Amino acid sequence: MNSTHTEKAEINSFCYEYLNGSCPKFVYPLFLKVPLYLFFGSVVILTVFGNLFVIITVVHFKQLHMPTNFLVLSLAVTDLLLGALFMPPFMIQSVETCWYLGNIFCKIHCSIGTMLCTASIINLSFISIDRYYAVCHPLLYHSKITSFVTLIMIVICWTFSAAIGFIIIYLELNILGIEEFYYENVACEGGCVLFQSAASSTSSSVLSFYIPGVIMLSIYMKIFRVAQKQAKSIQDSKCKSNIQSVLSKEEKKATKTLAVVLGVFLSLWTPFFICNVMNPFIGYTIPPVLIEMFGWIGFMNSTCNPIVYAFFYKWFRKAFRIIISGQIFHKLCLIIFVNHVQ
Repeated sequence: MNSTHTEKAEINSFCYEYLNGSCPKFVYPLFLKVPLYLFFGSVVILTVFGNLFVIITVVHFKQLHMPTNFLVLSLAVTDLLLGALFMPPFMIQSVETCWYLGNIFCKIHCSIGTMLCTASIINLSFISIDRYYAVCHPLLYHSKITSFVTLIMIVICWTFSAAIGFIIIYLELNILGIEEFYYENVACEGGCVLFQSAASSTSSSVLSFYIPGVIMLSIYMKIFRVAQKQAKSIQDSKCKSNIQSVLSKEEKKATKTLAVVLGVFLSLWTPFFICNVMNPFIGYTIPPVLIEMFGWIGFMNSTCNPIVYAFFYKWFRKAFRIIISGQIFHKLCLIIFVNHVQ
């Protein structure tokens, strides 16, 4: 009787019960599994719909069609795709502790995750450059940061991110030099992890997170120093002062909002990237569950960005109410009707 129970426990502790080379499986009890699905499902829904509202708002309202908001739009698309394409399979894997979608889709999944995380920080890098010219060189801003320049930034961002995401995974550059160790000790049926050598984890983290993070922090420190000097400067005329104070207030609010977005990004992703760099050098002793948890914390950055917009931007809250109330569809129907009549 006892031996039968032991045998069943051993069989059930693998992703594929009767397949050699299967990954071990940890089965969560139902009272934990349901709350985990509810929590992760809520994160996915908030991420998708929150960023969808940002996209609809920027696209629909013509007064928001400006370089800064185009970059915000690109960031929102990144966050939306992360919530719609990457998070649902990752949620199932996190709760079921196994990957049941096959090796090819595993590579696609890891590539999409790498691409979108890279795209997020490049988008933020370009946003910081936009803010730098807006605050530090306002007279040059409209000539330097045009819609065409913004389009080039977005194309560079997505092209570079897609190349990084898919080339590294499909050419297996992430396990270059440790192929034997990976296939003997890590790879198994029912598993899907982005395993990296010391060279791969260090170089990818430095290029995708640490260097851009330091550059962005330096830019924002410069921006705040210049903003403080501008705030203390004495204006020549009262009328001129009023006009400049209004412009300064708008720029200051946009800069502050995007600085908070940057701060949230860095604080949420830093634990993951610290572990990502350290793990190969300490013999991959960091528990996979801990790395997975830090990964989820990082991905929740995509959930937080729309909340930051809603908190700081009055126009976003107003647009949100218009979308929720359905007024946006009334306007669209009216436009379609007028065009049809004409």
